[in-house]
Amino acid sequence: MDAASIYHFLFETAPGIGCLIGGVLVLTLIASVIMERRTRKQFVDREPGEDDWTFFDDDDEGEDGSDGSSK
Repeated sequence: MDAASIYHFLFETAPGIGCLIGGVLVLTLIASVIMERRTRKQFVDREPGEDDWTFFDDDDEGEDGSDGSSK
């Protein structure tokens, strides 16, 4: 395979463009995971604030906005 055929595949065919997009998505995912780990190591002693949130938040609020308490 020469450089011209690789260029043609990556930039002039639909599967090649899909490979480029997939590769960029994988690279950005890896970079974001690395940066997130470094940030967590740097700010390990920081107390979570009221406005902080996480994907793994254990709030007991229902989907309708109620907190499950009876009145």
